Amino acid sequence: MAEQKKNNEALNMEEALTQSEDFLIRNKKSIISVIVAIVVIVVGVVMYKHLYADPRETKAQAALFKGQEYFEADEYEQALNGDSIGYAGFLKVADEFSGTDAGNLANAYAGLCYAHLGKYEEAIKALDSFSGSDQMVTPALKGAMGNCYAQLGQLDKAVSLLQSAANEADNNTLSPIFLQQAGEILVKQGKYDDAIKAYTTIKDKYFRSYQAMSIDKYIEQAKLLKK
Repeated sequence: MAEQKKNNEALNMEEALTQSEDFLIRNKKSIISVIVAIVVIVVGVVMYKHLYADPRETKAQAALFKGQEYFEADEYEQALNGDSIGYAGFLKVADEFSGTDAGNLANAYAGLCYAHLGKYEEAIKALDSFSGSDQMVTPALKGAMGNCYAQLGQLDKAVSLLQSAANEADNNTLSPIFLQQAGEILVKQGKYDDAIKAYTTIKDKYFRSYQAMSIDKYIEQAKLLKK
């Protein structure tokens, strides 16, 4: 009987850890999609605001536009490094037009391109170059950095950034995603109490979110592994 219980616990742990790894893979795509939507909206606002205000800004926005088209078509290499018909690439836009809103956004786009291409160290560097205080875009990009650190196996750094991003966003759209990601990593690290705390925050504070609908399962899973 005791041997059967031990085997069941081992199977439960193996299943939980497998789900943890699957979650990181699945959620990497979903969080990047959220970030893309947010960044595209902000780009539209920035373009409207500065289209006639500053000639350099206008030129920078024009340089950014083709890259956005490549990005939205999942052509990340061209978006990042340019093409043979006149588009310079997000990297050159960020460098040539540093100090403009468009140049700043080019850093964000470059980081996301690198992440899609699996170049996580380069992604972190580019994302870290973005500066802003928007309550959606800034934490979304910080969460993307957290995911990159997770892919590099730097799990403590990943958790720290994901939790920080969740706190900064403080909304039902982004915060539960980041908290659940953090919880899954914490489970993988064997830090079950911290994982339960992250999951419980989703249940109590972000109960209107999609993630809250199934969070009890993750809480019980972490409690089971803790025993």
